[in-house]
Amino acid sequence: MIIRQFLSWTRDASIDRRAEAAAALTRAYLYGGLDAVTARDAQAAILALLDDPAPAVRRALAEACAGCATAPRPLVVALAGDQPDIAALVLRRSSVLTDADLVDGIAVGCETTRTAIAGRLGLSHAVSGAMAEIGGVPSLTALVRNRDARITTGSLMRMVERHGDDAGLRDALTTRAGLPLEVRQAVTARVAASLSAFAIASGWLTPARGEQASREALERSTLEVSAGAAGADLARLVSHLRIRGQLNAGLILRAILSGRMAFAEAALSDLTGLKADRVAGLMLDPSASGFAALHRRAGLPPVLLPAFVAALSAWREAGPQAEPGDATLSRRMIERALTACETMPLAVAQSVMALLARYEAEAAREEVRVAARAREEQARQETRTRMQILDAEWRLAQQLVSHRPAQPAPLALQPVRIDTIAVERGETLESVLDSLSDGLRASVREARAQVRPLAAAPIDLTGHDLVTIDVQPLVVSQPEFGAVPDPVRIDIGPSLTREADAILDAIPDALIASYRADRDRMRLAA
Repeated sequence: MIIRQFLSWTRDASIDRRAEAAAALTRAYLYGGLDAVTARDAQAAILALLDDPAPAVRRALAEACAGCATAPRPLVVALAGDQPDIAALVLRRSSVLTDADLVDGIAVGCETTRTAIAGRLGLSHAVSGAMAEIGGVPSLTALVRNRDARITTGSLMRMVERHGDDAGLRDALTTRAGLPLEVRQAVTARVAASLSAFAIASGWLTPARGEQASREALERSTLEVSAGAAGADLARLVSHLRIRGQLNAGLILRAILSGRMAFAEAALSDLTGLKADRVAGLMLDPSASGFAALHRRAGLPPVLLPAFVAALSAWREAGPQAEPGDATLSRRMIERALTACETMPLAVAQSVMALLARYEAEAAREEVRVAARAREEQARQETRTRMQILDAEWRLAQQLVSHRPAQPAPLALQPVRIDTIAVERGETLESVLDSLSDGLRASVREARAQVRPLAAAPIDLTGHDLVTIDVQPLVVSQPEFGAVPDPVRIDIGPSLTREADAILDAIPDALIASYRADRDRMRLAA
């Protein structure tokens, strides 16, 4: 009854209200714990909402059921076939969909839905293989960047074959963890081909020169890719190169001249069918007839045999060393090979001599680059050392300044405020004056002698009769540092007597002003 009322209400409600109601009904069905009858009616109502013409309603259904593993399969499959932005919600997240559903979505979908499928967690080899065969650059890039997707080496190679010219896809492939060596070499080959085509189109190189530069760059990159590879990985790389027609005599000779004996052993083993340890033993004695037989069995040109023998002899005399970190050619081995080819007829050895001459020029340029980088690194190291020394000196100077003994601060004399003078009953004027300083007492006595009675000598307000008292400045001696005098404490009595009042009244205003000025000077001096 409630479901019928709901469907009746949805016919007249607005799109937003229908979308909210659809999401609420779907969540109630999936997570609300409805009884069997109500759940059956709710499922029917949800499936009926798939026919709603408003995409917002169907999008609300997809958002509500995309992350639920118990969502009705008909609902999820129907939403997976909806318009791309709605289908992508369930194609990326729903665990209800099987690999067959995903492969069908790849086949009939667009790049938006394929990209959504490429981002799924736990993507299987079958789905990845279908994506490698059908997907475009956006979906393939998303698939390669999905670290949880399981992708076979064949699928990766198929991606390179179809869209290896795209820089974004190549970058995603080279940054993928655990990328097989053959895939990395295939990506490198596409990069070399792209650079060569660009140089030829720009008119910088002729087609023949561009092809030669591309081939030599690919050989260098192949040896760099193989550096430090395990035996099984190296065998797969060599087999891949042989199938592609890239395992030639020039690559093997470059590997020997670069000290990459592991690659040369794997290449000769793949070409002859012999075990790698047997090939390694024959390479240790290149002047014997066994290596010549190995050379013939591998199908290498006979004209290259003297160069191989001379390079391997130079390597054996130097002693088997660890493979270098890059594919740098050895000028010593190249010179030995050139010397061995000089005895051959020019018509026969011309091509070999030209190849070795290019190798020698490349090795010389690489040595200069290495020396220049070493000098630059040494200069940077010296600069860093100099800056570290300057920094250490500056920090030491800062420490010395911060630990320098501070100058003794001048002693601040605390002024003593004398508001009143306690005069005990019975004291005379002279006893009060005796309590003053000598200079102040002399000034008071001199002022008393000049004071006239008010009745006999009225004060002239023009200033002629004003008394000017010169008070000698008080000299305060600076005590020694560390010996701080005890503060002066003057007890003030509870009251003043009449005689004290009379004495203070007898002191002229000018004298009081002079005393206050002296006190201010003493405070400033302190």
